[in-house]
Amino acid sequence: MQNLIKTVTFSVALTLVSGCSYVGVYKRDLAQGNLITQDMVSQLETGMTKEQVRYVMGSPLLQGPFDENRWDYVFYLDEAYDDVEEKRVTLTFQNDKLADIEREGDIEDDVELSTQSGPGPAVEGSGPGDSAPAAGPSYAPEE
Repeated sequence: MQNLIKTVTFSVALTLVSGCSYVGVYKRDLAQGNLITQDMVSQLETGMTKEQVRYVMGSPLLQGPFDENRWDYVFYLDEAYDDVEEKRVTLTFQNDKLADIEREGDIEDDVELSTQSGPGPAVEGSGPGDSAPAAGPSYAPEE
């Protein structure tokens, strides 16, 4: 009987103590879209061709199927325990030349994307301490 009382008391105490600790859910920053920096936007000038704009800004995130003269570059950052940040640059072309640049969001404030230091994704077939496989073949072709 005394063993049963000890077991029940221990179980109740363990249940009560486990309610005192809170293990939060891990959240990480989520960045989506085109990274837009002040340096990139400052290089844009009206009169640039689509190829020049693509070289500076990269491929647009949104390009309307019925209006090829409007390119949208959107960057969305949902910081884990902070606010959501959204930047948008809309470029309008006339006769394949950049005619208008519209900015939304705080483009002057460059976003710092943090990289986590630690183990990366596992490579199939490698064990702990093994190096990652080489990018290409390690042999020379015969002549």
